[in-house]
Amino acid sequence: MKKGLIGVQMSTIAPAKMPSFDSFDAMKKLTDIGYHCIEISQVPMTPENVAGFRKSIDELGMNVSSCTASVAPMVPGMPGEYLNNPNDFKKIVEDCRKLDCDMLRIGMLPMTCMGSYEKAMDFAKEADETAARLKEEGIDLYYHNHHVEFARYNGKYLLDIIKDNTKNLGFELDIHWIHRGGENPVEFIKKYAGRIRLLHLKDYRIGEMKMPEGGIDFTNRESIMKFMGGFNNVVQFAEVGEGTLPVAACIEAGLAGGSEYFLVEQDDTYGRDPFESLKISHDNLVKLGYGEWF
Repeated sequence: MKKGLIGVQMSTIAPAKMPSFDSFDAMKKLTDIGYHCIEISQVPMTPENVAGFRKSIDELGMNVSSCTASVAPMVPGMPGEYLNNPNDFKKIVEDCRKLDCDMLRIGMLPMTCMGSYEKAMDFAKEADETAARLKEEGIDLYYHNHHVEFARYNGKYLLDIIKDNTKNLGFELDIHWIHRGGENPVEFIKKYAGRIRLLHLKDYRIGEMKMPEGGIDFTNRESIMKFMGGFNNVVQFAEVGEGTLPVAACIEAGLAGGSEYFLVEQDDTYGRDPFESLKISHDNLVKLGYGEWF
């Protein structure tokens, strides 16, 4: 029976979310839960971190499905490593090879391109050209969606426009962001069959609406706006299986469309230890029948 590999998107346990971070120690905690695959994101690719990931491959049986890279800075002058810089390009490729990884993914559309069809098309052209260069190195490049790509231009979603105007670039679809963008994730995944080796498993829920302390003063604009802020921001990222998305159907659609890796990601765990959240997602996926995918 055909199956994929379920792993963890490292942004869930990124250094910025941890009191302290050691890449090998983090991998040990993941394997103790039952995960043996990761996608690296929001972790600086320092020699120490790369060595820790390599050690986890050799000693823990970890699999690195993909690493993260940007074609260009999210905003002008933003520090980092970028594929349009020849030295960075070489270093990023070398890091992938050190980790037996043949995929890179772009985490988000540059902020300078949001809200501009022309700039988004310039990005798509540059990303596709970069993907062609990476293919020569044996590495595939994928683009990860959020909800902003579901803005329409001439009646078409920006994400579809990017897909239709690229041939080398693949797509890493995120089921939560597809749903938040207003589409059925199962049906949308089917549209991208053949270009999706990676799929993000992230559930969706509506959190508890908490009333402001002291109630609402409807004669006071600040009080009303505070209430409306809470009212409009109850959409939450949920542990897989704890929300409302048809996770199993999404997985099966992804598998049928060529997805090999299914990465659990939770942008915010709302005070819960991220490793606890990842265990909940793991256990729910086992209950859904995917225990052999770990």
